[in-house]
Parts: sequence; structure tokens; C-alpha cells
Amino acid sequence: MLLVTTTGGSSAVAGLLGACVTAPHVLGPFIARTLDTARDSRTVLSIACAAHSLTLAGAVLTYGHVPTAVTAALLVCSGLVGPILTGGVSAQLPAIAGPAVAQQRRAQGWDVATYGLAGTLGPSLVAALTAATSARTAGLVLASSALLAGACARLLPHRPPPAAGDAVPRPWQTLALIGRSPRLRRTLILTVCVALSVAVLPVVAVASTSLYAVSAGTAGGLVAAYGLGTLAGALGVMAWPPTGEADRLTSRLALVVSAGLAGILLAPSLGVALVTYALTGVANAFFFAATLAARGEYSPPEARGQVFVWVGALKITAGSAGTALAGVVLGAGVLVPVLAAVVLSAGAVVWSLVDRRATDQQNVVES
Repeated sequence: MLLVTTTGGSSAVAGLLGACVTAPHVLGPFIARTLDTARDSRTVLSIACAAHSLTLAGAVLTYGHVPTAVTAALLVCSGLVGPILTGGVSAQLPAIAGPAVAQQRRAQGWDVATYGLAGTLGPSLVAALTAATSARTAGLVLASSALLAGACARLLPHRPPPAAGDAVPRPWQTLALIGRSPRLRRTLILTVCVALSVAVLPVVAVASTSLYAVSAGTAGGLVAAYGLGTLAGALGVMAWPPTGEADRLTSRLALVVSAGLAGILLAPSLGVALVTYALTGVANAFFFAATLAARGEYSPPEARGQVFVWVGALKITAGSAGTALAGVVLGAGVLVPVLAAVVLSAGAVVWSLVDRRATDQQNVVES
């Protein structure tokens, strides 16, 4: 997007090309089955990293020299493997950390920390490189980093296929499996609803100039506060991994995120808003760790990679939808998207509690 805007392109084209990267994530699960069937899942990760790197580099190099549709097609291919680079890597944690829950929780804490660091350092690196050189150079550096990640993937412990190819479910069967599993079902719904809810914050933050009578630059500090809170939360998870049953943790921490959003909604001043944005970021980092734990502990081995990718892909899609919807309803009031986010996230928590109670009662009857 920086490449488009810094070379005179329109914001509409920038937004379209940005969507070409994120929208294809929803299709990621349809190529993720190879994670559970390949003789060596590290090879799948390395190929995905290389594909992401080469297509992203191609898009960066071709923009402005070929029809925009060609650049868009390259970005779609890049985005298609995105869920494998995120959920696919996270699915390797049990093989790395071992069977002990405490070790897996700590590994998940490190995983969350890497997401937090990448989300903070990545944009900062791009901004610095763009200022020092050009947006095209920054894009090529990012593409090169993905290629380096592919090489590093070979250093992960080997995870043999958990089952024969015929025993590994197809993508739609995996989604149905998630729906039938009460704990995975709750994990998915809470993940999607929380992702959609917190995605409104950057849009609302930028639009808060009139709400707090401050400049656009000052209002942008709210986005920075949320990002720093997320990073602090990620480091906190790394140091103090959440304990307890993952299924219940996801509900409790989703409620904390919802409470943070309510704090943003009720913040009377910019100073209070900065604090509530940061605390919401911290809460979301801990919630993310709980969802990783739930995916790892409740997924059947023969579909673990696909479960991670399905949840991750739908999470990213929900985040994109939340950002878009926030822009649509912003005209009704700056805080209307936050109000909707509070209702959605709190409603998801209530649903999870009702669903868990119904499941527990059914288990008692069946026993």
C-alpha cells in the first residue's frame, strides 16, 4: 500500500491490492491438508515461504510496469499461502515442545510473542526503509525475509505424518469436525468474534480526532498504544503462560477483551483512552495464547495442521471484515463500531457459556 501511495497511485488501488493479500486467506485451508499428509511438514512450510516470498517480490517489482491486474494476481497467490505461514507454523508447537501441557503453554507464549514482535517491528521496519530508500526496496526486504524463514523452517524438529493419507480428513470434513467438537467450536466462534471486534480499533482511533479534540497524529497514538499493549501482553504471555483448562480460559479472556472494549467506549478523555487501548491489547495477546492452547490440545492429531489453519484463516478474514464494517458504520458515530464490538464479543462469551453448560449436561445424561 505504501508503494502505491508513494508512487502516485490512488488510495482505492492501494486498498484493493491490500485486500488481494488478506482476502485469499480464507482459501488457505483448502491447501493446508498437505501439512497433515506430507512425509515432512517442514518441506510444506519451506515451499509456502518460498511461494510467498517470490510472489510478493514479483508484485513489488511489477507494480507500475504491468497492468494492475497482474500485480493483484501475484498478491492473491502470496496471500493464499498466508495461513500456512501462521497457523501452519503454530501447529508444529506440540512436536517442538513435547507432550507436557506446561511446556506447550510456554512454547505458545513464545509463539504469541513472535506475532507481537512481528506486528510491531514489521511496520516500523517498512516505514524506516521507505524513508531511507524507497517503498519498493522495503517490499523486497520483506519478501527476502520470508525466503529466510523458509530456510529456518528446515531447522524445526521433524514431525512424521500423524496418520495415513486416507485417514486425514478433507478441508470441509475438518471444518465439520470443528463444528462437532464442542471445545473446538467454542474456540473458533470466540476467535472469530474477538478478531472482528478488535479490528474496529484502528479505524475508530484515527477517527477520534473530533471525539477528543486532538490532531490526527495524536489520535494515531491510540493505535500505537494498542500495538504496544499487544506487544507487552505477548511478552507477558511468554513470561507467565496462562494456566488452567484452555476451553474455559478462552471464554474468560474473551470477556476481559470485551471489558477492555467497554472501557474504550466509556473513556472520558484521551489519556484514559490510551490506557484502555493498551490494556485491550494486553488482554487480546493473552486471549490469543489461550486459543492456541485450545487448538493444540483439542485437535485430533490427524487434522491438527488443518484445524490451526482453518481457525487462523477465518480469524484473519474476520479481522478484515471488522475493519471494513467499522468504516461503513463510522458515519453513525465515532464510537458506534466499538459499541457493536462490545455487544458482539460479550454475546460470544455468553453463547460459549451456554454452549458449555449444555454440553456438560448432555455428557452427564449420556454417562
